Amino acid sequence: MMKYKIETKWAIIFVIMSLVWMLFEKLSGLHSNYIDKQAIYTNFIAIPAIAIYVFALLDKRKNFYSGQMTYLQGFISGLVISLIVTILSPLTQIITSKLITPEFFPNAIQYSVSIGYYTQEAAEKFFNLKNYIIQGLIGAPIMGIITSAIVAIFTRKKIKI
Repeated sequence: MMKYKIETKWAIIFVIMSLVWMLFEKLSGLHSNYIDKQAIYTNFIAIPAIAIYVFALLDKRKNFYSGQMTYLQGFISGLVISLIVTILSPLTQIITSKLITPEFFPNAIQYSVSIGYYTQEAAEKFFNLKNYIIQGLIGAPIMGIITSAIVAIFTRKKIKI
């Protein structure tokens, strides 16, 4: 397990960042007064998310691989981070939905119905804890794999002879 200590650390940092991001969205009104803009601004979480993967793989390269790391080593490290984040995603969603912003689902349902995007029934099927947990269990590994594949390109380093 010590082999994945760095990945575990960065996965926990990623989860904390995600929770802080949700708190920021709530406090900025994106889950209430400005819910109409939430679908746009929530995508900006990609910036700190990618940065965390970069810092994680640089940390792995420096402190585990002695300054050199192949693409495959970096990619696998990113996959481990993604696996841990995926495993923790239901807990992250529960904390978000129950503690940070319990009003999000009712507000999202009301807004999406009011603009005619969903019927009441369809909105209730989409905006709920179970569905968001499922989305997280699918989305986290997909985004993690893509991010790992790209970031590993830029963080690989071979010693020049």
